[in-house]
Amino acid sequence: MKSVLSLLAAAAVANAHFTMQYIWDNGVDEGLNNFIRIPPSNNPVTDVTSTDLTCNVNGLTGSSVSTLSIAAGTTITFEWHQHAQRTGEDAISGGHKGPVLVYVAKAPSTAASFDGQGAVWTKIYQSGLLNSTTWATDVVNANNGKHSVTIPASLLAGEYLLRAEIIALHVAESYPGAQFYIGCAQVKITGGGSANPTKIALPGAYKPTDPGITINIYNNLQSYTPPGGAVWSG
Repeated sequence: MKSVLSLLAAAAVANAHFTMQYIWDNGVDEGLNNFIRIPPSNNPVTDVTSTDLTCNVNGLTGSSVSTLSIAAGTTITFEWHQHAQRTGEDAISGGHKGPVLVYVAKAPSTAASFDGQGAVWTKIYQSGLLNSTTWATDVVNANNGKHSVTIPASLLAGEYLLRAEIIALHVAESYPGAQFYIGCAQVKITGGGSANPTKIALPGAYKPTDPGITINIYNNLQSYTPPGGAVWSG
Protein backbone atom coordinates (compact mmCIF):
# COMPACT_ATOMS: atom_id res chain seq x y z
CA MET A 1 0.00 0.00 0.00
CA LYS A 2 1.30 3.43 -0.87
CA SER A 3 1.98 5.74 2.03
CA VAL A 4 -0.29 8.68 2.76
CA LEU A 5 2.52 11.04 1.83
CA SER A 6 3.08 9.47 -1.55
CA LEU A 7 -0.65 9.51 -2.29
CA LEU A 8 -0.83 13.19 -1.38
CA ALA A 9 2.20 13.87 -3.57
CA ALA A 10 0.60 12.08 -6.50
CA ALA A 11 -2.56 14.13 -6.12
CA ALA A 12 -0.65 17.38 -5.81
CA VAL A 13 1.31 16.90 -9.01
CA ALA A 14 -1.34 15.21 -11.14
CA ASN A 15 -0.88 16.33 -14.76
CA ALA A 16 2.07 18.54 -13.75
CA HIS A 17 4.31 16.94 -16.36
CA PHE A 18 7.05 18.63 -18.37
CA THR A 19 9.42 18.37 -21.34
CA MET A 20 12.85 19.61 -22.34
CA GLN A 21 12.19 22.64 -24.54
CA TYR A 22 15.45 24.56 -24.94
CA ILE A 23 19.17 23.98 -25.10
CA TRP A 24 21.80 26.66 -24.59
CA ASP A 25 25.28 26.53 -26.11
CA ASN A 26 27.81 28.38 -23.94
CA GLY A 27 25.09 30.73 -22.73
CA VAL A 28 23.39 31.21 -26.11
CA ASP A 29 19.69 30.30 -26.14
CA GLU A 30 19.07 28.19 -29.25
CA GLY A 31 15.29 28.72 -29.21
CA LEU A 32 12.14 26.80 -28.42
CA ASN A 33 12.35 23.11 -29.43
CA ASN A 34 15.28 23.68 -31.81
CA PHE A 35 17.67 20.71 -32.21
CA ILE A 36 15.44 18.61 -29.91
CA ARG A 37 13.46 15.45 -30.68
CA ILE A 38 10.02 16.59 -29.57
CA PRO A 39 7.67 14.03 -27.96
CA PRO A 40 3.92 14.14 -28.68
CA SER A 41 3.04 15.12 -25.09
CA ASN A 42 4.60 16.03 -21.75
CA ASN A 43 3.74 12.65 -20.20
CA PRO A 44 6.57 10.64 -18.64
CA VAL A 45 7.89 7.22 -19.58
CA THR A 46 7.31 4.62 -16.84
CA ASP A 47 8.46 1.35 -18.48
CA VAL A 48 12.24 0.92 -18.24
CA THR A 49 12.15 -1.87 -20.85
CA SER A 50 10.51 0.29 -23.53
CA THR A 51 12.46 1.91 -26.36
CA ASP A 52 10.68 5.11 -25.28
CA LEU A 53 13.32 5.23 -22.53
CA THR A 54 15.93 6.10 -25.15
CA CYS A 55 14.69 9.47 -26.35
CA ASN A 56 11.06 9.60 -25.23
CA VAL A 57 7.98 8.67 -27.28
CA ASN A 58 8.58 8.75 -31.05
CA GLY A 59 12.21 9.57 -30.30
CA LEU A 60 14.02 6.88 -32.28
CA THR A 61 14.55 9.17 -35.27
CA GLY A 62 15.35 12.82 -35.71
CA SER A 63 15.00 13.09 -39.46
CA SER A 64 13.01 16.32 -39.14
CA VAL A 65 15.34 17.81 -36.50
CA SER A 66 18.37 20.01 -37.23
CA THR A 67 21.75 19.21 -35.68
CA LEU A 68 23.62 21.87 -33.70
CA SER A 69 27.38 22.24 -34.15
CA ILE A 70 29.20 22.65 -30.82
CA ALA A 71 32.82 22.58 -29.72
CA ALA A 72 34.17 19.85 -27.49
CA GLY A 73 34.46 21.25 -23.98
CA THR A 74 31.49 23.58 -24.37
CA THR A 75 28.85 24.05 -21.67
CA ILE A 76 25.37 22.93 -22.66
CA THR A 77 22.34 23.98 -20.63
CA PHE A 78 19.06 22.10 -20.81
CA GLU A 79 15.81 23.89 -19.99
CA TRP A 80 12.55 22.17 -19.01
CA HIS A 81 8.98 23.45 -18.65
CA GLN A 82 5.50 22.10 -17.98
CA HIS A 83 4.08 23.98 -20.96
CA ALA A 84 5.40 26.20 -23.74
CA GLN A 85 5.86 29.14 -21.40
CA ARG A 86 8.76 30.38 -19.31
CA THR A 87 6.75 32.37 -16.77
CA GLY A 88 3.53 32.05 -14.83
CA GLU A 89 4.18 28.65 -13.24
CA ASP A 90 6.98 26.49 -11.86
CA ALA A 91 9.22 25.13 -14.59
CA ILE A 92 8.67 21.67 -13.17
CA SER A 93 6.23 20.92 -10.39
CA GLY A 94 7.82 21.22 -6.97
CA GLY A 95 6.34 17.84 -6.08
CA HIS A 96 8.57 16.08 -8.59
CA LYS A 97 11.56 14.99 -6.51
CA GLY A 98 14.48 13.08 -7.94
CA PRO A 99 17.79 13.00 -9.80
CA VAL A 100 19.00 14.76 -12.92
CA LEU A 101 21.24 12.86 -15.36
CA VAL A 102 22.91 13.52 -18.73
CA TYR A 103 24.21 10.95 -21.23
CA VAL A 104 25.90 11.17 -24.64
CA ALA A 105 25.93 8.66 -27.51
CA LYS A 106 28.02 8.90 -30.66
CA ALA A 107 26.11 8.28 -33.87
CA PRO A 108 27.66 5.87 -36.39
CA SER A 109 26.76 8.36 -39.13
CA THR A 110 24.33 11.23 -38.58
CA ALA A 111 22.60 12.15 -35.35
CA ALA A 112 19.34 12.54 -37.26
CA SER A 113 19.34 8.88 -38.34
CA PHE A 114 20.61 7.46 -35.03
CA ASP A 115 18.12 5.46 -32.93
CA GLY A 116 20.33 5.24 -29.84
CA GLN A 117 19.85 1.50 -29.39
CA GLY A 118 22.41 -0.82 -27.82
CA ALA A 119 25.34 -0.11 -25.50
CA VAL A 120 26.09 3.36 -26.84
CA TRP A 121 25.33 5.72 -23.91
CA THR A 122 27.90 7.30 -21.60
CA LYS A 123 26.82 9.10 -18.43
CA ILE A 124 28.57 12.48 -18.13
CA TYR A 125 26.55 14.06 -15.31
CA GLN A 126 24.31 13.18 -12.39
CA SER A 127 22.95 14.90 -9.32
CA GLY A 128 20.56 13.32 -6.85
CA LEU A 129 19.76 13.80 -3.17
CA LEU A 130 21.77 16.83 -2.01
CA ASN A 131 20.65 16.66 1.62
CA SER A 132 17.78 15.10 3.52
CA THR A 133 15.27 17.58 2.07
CA THR A 134 16.77 18.85 -1.20
CA TRP A 135 16.90 17.05 -4.53
CA ALA A 136 18.54 17.95 -7.83
CA THR A 137 15.04 18.67 -9.16
CA ASP A 138 14.62 21.40 -6.54
CA VAL A 139 17.74 23.11 -7.90
CA VAL A 140 16.45 22.83 -11.48
CA ASN A 141 13.13 24.34 -10.47
CA ALA A 142 14.82 27.18 -8.59
CA ASN A 143 16.93 27.83 -11.70
CA ASN A 144 13.86 28.29 -13.92
CA GLY A 145 14.07 24.79 -15.34
CA LYS A 146 17.77 24.83 -16.22
CA HIS A 147 20.73 22.54 -15.53
CA SER A 148 24.12 22.52 -17.24
CA VAL A 149 26.87 20.09 -18.19
CA THR A 150 30.32 20.47 -19.75
CA ILE A 151 30.77 18.28 -22.81
CA PRO A 152 34.01 16.36 -22.19
CA ALA A 153 36.80 17.76 -24.37
CA SER A 154 38.23 14.26 -24.87
CA LEU A 155 35.20 12.95 -26.77
CA LEU A 156 35.76 12.01 -30.40
CA ALA A 157 34.58 14.54 -32.95
CA GLY A 158 31.37 13.59 -34.71
CA GLU A 159 27.60 13.63 -34.40
CA TYR A 160 25.95 12.72 -31.10
CA LEU A 161 22.72 12.51 -29.19
CA LEU A 162 22.69 14.36 -25.87
CA ARG A 163 20.17 12.73 -23.55
CA ALA A 164 19.02 14.70 -20.50
CA GLU A 165 16.81 12.93 -17.96
CA ILE A 166 14.87 13.84 -14.85
CA ILE A 167 13.47 10.95 -12.79
CA ALA A 168 10.53 11.90 -10.59
CA LEU A 169 10.26 9.61 -7.57
CA HIS A 170 7.19 10.97 -5.76
CA VAL A 171 5.19 7.77 -6.47
CA ALA A 172 8.09 5.33 -6.85
CA GLU A 173 7.33 3.03 -3.90
CA SER A 174 6.28 0.30 -6.35
CA TYR A 175 6.96 -0.39 -10.02
CA PRO A 176 5.93 1.09 -12.35
CA GLY A 177 5.90 4.31 -10.39
CA ALA A 178 9.03 6.32 -11.14
CA GLN A 179 8.49 8.85 -13.93
CA PHE A 180 11.22 9.29 -16.53
CA TYR A 181 11.28 12.67 -18.28
CA ILE A 182 13.67 12.47 -21.22
CA GLY A 183 14.90 14.96 -23.79
CA CYS A 184 17.33 14.24 -26.64
CA ALA A 185 19.19 16.89 -28.60
CA GLN A 186 21.17 16.37 -31.79
CA VAL A 187 24.68 17.87 -31.92
CA LYS A 188 27.84 17.72 -33.97
CA ILE A 189 30.94 17.95 -31.78
CA THR A 190 33.97 19.60 -33.34
CA GLY A 191 37.51 19.33 -32.05
CA GLY A 192 37.64 16.69 -29.36
CA GLY A 193 40.04 13.91 -28.55
CA SER A 194 40.30 10.15 -28.74
CA ALA A 195 38.51 8.85 -25.64
CA ASN A 196 36.60 5.56 -25.65
CA PRO A 197 34.39 5.81 -22.56
CA THR A 198 32.32 3.12 -20.86
CA LYS A 199 28.89 2.68 -22.43
CA ILE A 200 25.51 1.30 -21.37
CA ALA A 201 22.23 0.54 -23.14
CA LEU A 202 19.05 2.56 -22.59
CA PRO A 203 16.83 0.59 -22.38
CA GLY A 204 18.84 -2.21 -20.86
CA ALA A 205 20.84 -0.77 -17.98
CA TYR A 206 17.86 0.28 -15.87
CA LYS A 207 15.98 -2.44 -13.95
CA PRO A 208 12.64 -2.21 -12.11
CA THR A 209 14.39 -3.47 -8.97
CA ASP A 210 17.13 -0.81 -9.02
CA PRO A 211 17.09 1.02 -5.66
CA GLY A 212 17.29 4.30 -7.56
CA ILE A 213 14.07 3.47 -9.43
CA THR A 214 11.77 1.70 -6.94
CA ILE A 215 12.14 3.63 -3.69
CA ASN A 216 10.18 5.33 -0.93
CA ILE A 217 11.61 8.84 -0.74
CA TYR A 218 9.38 9.75 2.21
CA ASN A 219 10.97 7.29 4.64
CA ASN A 220 13.67 9.55 6.15
CA LEU A 221 15.94 8.99 3.16
CA GLN A 222 19.57 9.91 3.85
CA SER A 223 21.30 8.76 0.66
CA TYR A 224 20.40 7.93 -2.91
CA THR A 225 22.21 6.31 -5.85
CA PRO A 226 20.84 7.11 -9.33
CA PRO A 227 20.52 4.28 -11.85
CA GLY A 228 22.90 3.86 -14.77
CA GLY A 229 26.21 3.45 -13.00
CA ALA A 230 29.01 5.92 -12.42
CA VAL A 231 29.64 9.19 -14.23
CA TRP A 232 32.47 9.01 -16.75
CA SER A 233 35.06 11.57 -15.75
CA GLY A 234 36.21 12.34 -19.28
